[in-house]
Amino acid sequence: MLILVALVLACAATAAGDGLDPAQLPAEVRDDYAVFARRCSKCHSLARPLYSTIDHDSWWEAYVNRMRRQPGSGIAPGDVAPILRFLHYYTLTRPHRDGASTDGLLSERE
Repeated sequence: MLILVALVLACAATAAGDGLDPAQLPAEVRDDYAVFARRCSKCHSLARPLYSTIDHDSWWEAYVNRMRRQPGSGIAPGDVAPILRFLHYYTLTRPHRDGASTDGLLSERE
């Protein structure tokens, strides 16, 4: 029983700190968020893209396409548009940190 409680608490903590609550998103981006969450969480936490400093659509496009080419990513060509739509929405609506920059972000992770 103790293991079950620990597992439930761990999952709740991960879900709360990693992604977004889809119910808090506008209806028109929920399906796009679902694709983003399903595909992008396969290889890394959702916090990685959500808290990145990427703030331009062209950088997101390059990043998502690079991730799509990773072996086992599961990101199909048809997933790219919904993921990019969500990231575009999120970039426009998230609180921006002072000094956010995209300089060198892609080359650091290659």
